[in-house]
Amino acid sequence: MEQTIESVSTVEALLQKRPLIISGPCSAETEEQVVSTATRLAATGKVDILRAGIWKPRTRPGSFEGIGTKGLPWLQAAKKASGLPVAVEVATAKQVEDALHFGVDVLWIGARTTVNPFSVQDVADALRGVDVPVLIKNPINPDLELWIGAMERVQKAGIKNVGLIHRGFSSYGNTEYRNAPMWHLAIEMKRRYPGVMMINDPSHICGNRTNLQDVAQTAIDLDFDGLIIESHIDPDNAWSDAKQQITPERLGELVGSIRWRNEDVASEEYHAALEKLRQQINNLDDELMQILSQRMKVAEKIGQYKKDNNITILQTNRWNSILERAFAKGEKQGLSKEFVTKYFDAVHMESINHQNKIMNS
Repeated sequence: MEQTIESVSTVEALLQKRPLIISGPCSAETEEQVVSTATRLAATGKVDILRAGIWKPRTRPGSFEGIGTKGLPWLQAAKKASGLPVAVEVATAKQVEDALHFGVDVLWIGARTTVNPFSVQDVADALRGVDVPVLIKNPINPDLELWIGAMERVQKAGIKNVGLIHRGFSSYGNTEYRNAPMWHLAIEMKRRYPGVMMINDPSHICGNRTNLQDVAQTAIDLDFDGLIIESHIDPDNAWSDAKQQITPERLGELVGSIRWRNEDVASEEYHAALEKLRQQINNLDDELMQILSQRMKVAEKIGQYKKDNNITILQTNRWNSILERAFAKGEKQGLSKEFVTKYFDAVHMESINHQNKIMNS
């Protein structure tokens, strides 16, 4: 049941499709459940690859940690019944060996594994000499270097077809999402590695089925290459992550309702208009940099006065006053409180750094 050269080439060709849609249950529970989910997903005409969790790393012991290797033949039955290639998460060398033995077409490395370089290396070593696509989820914590390191380890093992999955990050104070998307980190990965496929995982970002549509649309608007969304024939009674799974039919509706965007359009008028507006952005950015530079020079003068009078750099009341004033003005200018906070935090830290140099010079 191991992969053949023909099946590998077929899957690699499929992975070039845009958008690429991967779906299936969080966990394989029974053969009937896996096969039924696969056939119903295939019937929607919207899904390219079937995913199912065989091994489930859980935060605490006692939770359902997956059906294990005995579920791999179920995936083969689902593949035969639906015609969909299959993908599973692997976290150890033995799991890689078992998945490949049963002809799994695509492997992915989960967030809890990506965070540990030793675990990633263990998986990478098991992949040497194997021709199989591997997708890598971002680590739980917002650390791009861990994500990049995992990708490099897999590539150095000889895997040519490597992709990334953005599933959000754990963050203090986050209440809106199960895992905050932190879009800027995914965008930075796309900037650094424009040729690497980037898939978005709305299910793990949201942690519920209510916001899947909005997150999926945002990802597509940001030029992600596809989506991986959990689907189950009976979501409310799923053995794991019940709140974030949807039925195959709802999955088809969701994918069908997304407004798919083009990265570019062959229109001279469009490009001319865009270039004019982009030049305005460039000019404004230049002005902002000049203003910020002037602000830091004033901050340095303040730092000198504080040094001469033996005063601390941080003045909490003054900082609170600056923020309150900024929030009021920002609201009138159509700027969100979240943006104003991040912007002024960055400016404040730069100002502190400049004053600190003066203090210790």
